[in-house]
Formats: sequence, structure tokens, C-alpha cells
Amino acid sequence: MTRTCNIDCLIIGGGQAGLAMSYCLSQAGIDHVVIERGRIGERWRSERWPSLRLLTPGWMTRMPGRSLASRSDGFLSASDLVTRLETYAKASTVPLVTGTSVLAVERIVGLFRVATTTGTWLARSVVIATGACDRASVPASGAKLGRSIFQLTPDRYITPDELPQGGVLVVGASATGVQLAREIARSGRRVVLSAGSHVRTPRNYRGRDLFDWLDASGFLHDPRPLGRSARSLASQPSLQLVGDGSGRDIDLYRLSAEGVTVTGRAIAAHDTTVGFADTLADECAAAERRRYTLLARIDAHIAATRTNAPVEPQAWNTPAPLPQTPEAMNLRAHGIASVLWATGFRRNYPWLHVPVLSRAGEIVHHGGVTRVPGVYALGLPFMRHRASTFIDGVGRDAEALAPHVARHLGATLPVAA
Repeated sequence: MTRTCNIDCLIIGGGQAGLAMSYCLSQAGIDHVVIERGRIGERWRSERWPSLRLLTPGWMTRMPGRSLASRSDGFLSASDLVTRLETYAKASTVPLVTGTSVLAVERIVGLFRVATTTGTWLARSVVIATGACDRASVPASGAKLGRSIFQLTPDRYITPDELPQGGVLVVGASATGVQLAREIARSGRRVVLSAGSHVRTPRNYRGRDLFDWLDASGFLHDPRPLGRSARSLASQPSLQLVGDGSGRDIDLYRLSAEGVTVTGRAIAAHDTTVGFADTLADECAAAERRRYTLLARIDAHIAATRTNAPVEPQAWNTPAPLPQTPEAMNLRAHGIASVLWATGFRRNYPWLHVPVLSRAGEIVHHGGVTRVPGVYALGLPFMRHRASTFIDGVGRDAEALAPHVARHLGATLPVAA
């Protein structure tokens, strides 16, 4: 299959970002196609563990033109989200080409040549909507562990039963790390959790779900901070939350009480031994400061709007310090057979041969608009605002980005602020 200049825009990625962009371009009457390496929402299908639920409540699962869920739906599972994305794509008549990987994107005279595994496209503009969770990131120390230690990342984790017999070291204490540590520990295995930067947050506060307040207070709408690199924004820790309708909290203190051994940041490894920094107390103190800042923002909103909400002074209590942590641990001697690296994700664009990347390999952009006319990005952390990587936020970003694409193509849609 070879297409020529009759495609105005090619969208790379068929997840929520690509589908949202497609809807917005369709509304503008822009001829486009969405290319997806697998199926709709492939990462939600094959790179998320079965028990995972969204951290955001159903009412936040909003896409341009349509909400995928409601408050009564609670926290969607990954499989449920995929079904709803498929329904959205069908209702929006998204021009989708699945099972197609991009091999190269390069600029030629007035166009972009996009080589794929199923042919070549020529497009007047390209939107890179491959998202923030491209490749699981593993520290260099992982390569120094011996072969007797099984290593994996969250995109390859399924259930505790799929792991080798023995305990598990989970590295990383943001949302993914604490959820997996709890699930594995409750299966009866010994779990050690290595904690770095994190944000201790309540699932509910002053009578409402945390995200109700974060949305109402404007926190989720905070614009991208000036002077911050894409890498530093992408490395911000996610909130320690679990998508659970019971309102349960999850944090290091609760995990410790459930039998999980919490250590400082993993900083070195050799064969079967892992070294830990003496940073746990400092990281916990920093997490408390982040918590207080968040709660103060909500309290200020409640006071300013005179919202009737019960006072919750216990949410401000500082927990007792965690037990002293070891400086190093011989994993085998402590019955640890596996290391699960919940250390975030990185972006990787080996196929992108257009000068839009920083030295660190991140797309340089301003609100999704790159320095190369006709090349755009969508679904990146803090792309335009704090909620840019949430489904709700990526939809708003797509609505704001579509007029820029239209203007490049010669259309007359107004550019959103």
C-alpha cells in the first residue's frame, strides 16, 4: 500500500491520544488516518496486569464528544477501558489501520514520508500520539544483577503465580510499585519495596474522592511550568493511589504494617546483592510535604467557594517513622528470587528522523507544537497542563492541538489558548 499527497494528516498511535486527535480532526473536516502497531488501545490490552484499574474515577474517562464512563461505573479495569475505546472509535468512524508499525518518519519537500511495515504514506502533517508509557525504564544497575535473579517490568507482569518461587523486590514506590507490592504480598510471598520519590495521597478527603477536589480546585488544570525539561516533568512520581471503590488508601506505612519490608532507594547491584541509599526518612518527609501542599490547595478551594465539606484533621497526621532499613541485601540469602522494576517509562523514537528531539531523546514542543512545522505531539506528561496524561486531559489537549494542525494545512479554525 502506498498513499501519496491525498493524506493531510497521519496520526501515529491508536490509543486514547490517537483516537481523541482523530475525532477532533474529523470535526474539522481534515483528511487523516490513524496508524496503530497492534490493536486499539494495545498497551491497555497487552502491557497492563489483569487486576489493574484506572486511578481516576469513571466520570474522568472523558474523550472529545463523548464520555466513556460515568460516576456510577467506578474505576474501570483495563479490559473494560479497551472495550469502551473500541466503541468510541466505531462511533467516531476513526480511519484506522491496525497491525502496522512505523519504520521511519522523514521530511521531504513539503511533505513527510512515513514508512511502515505495510507500506509508505506521504502526509502533509504528522501527529505523534504514542503516549508517555512507551518503554519500561530499568536502571543500569539491573544489568549488574546475576542471572539467578529473575527480572521483569510492570508491562510484563501478569499475576504473582507467574513469578518464580520466592520473594520479590519491587523497585519504585509510585502508584504502580505500591499496587504491585500489595498484590504480591497478599499472595503470600515476601516482598521488599525500594522507595524513592513518591506522593502519599488519600483516596478520599473531606467526603469526596480526591480527583473530585483536584478537578474542582483547578489543580488538574495547572499549566505546564516554565523552564522545566520534558524529562524532569516525565519523571515526576505519580500519586500513591489504587482504583478501589472502597476508598482504601495505599502507602508505605500501610504496606509496612501488612508485612512488606520498605527500604531506601536502590542504588547499586552486583550479582545477587542490591545496595540501598539511606534516604527513606528524607523521601518520606518530602512525600509528607507534597501531601500537605495538595491538601492545602483543596482546603483553600473549599474555603473560597464555601463548600460544605466535613473537616478531616487526621488526614494531616504524620505517621510514625518506618523501621530502620538495610544498607544492602543479598537477595538469595533473604529468599528473594525476582526483581520487579516499577521505575517508570521512557520515550523512544528510533524511527523519527525529523529534528524534533532533545539530546535526552524527548520531543521538544510547546503545547504539542514542535519546532518543525507540521509535526505535533500528543499524550506526553504535562504537555499543556497537569492532567495531560490522563484520558480526560489528553482529550482537552487534542481539542487544543487540532486548530494548530488545521492552520498548518490552510484551514481557518481558531487556535485554542
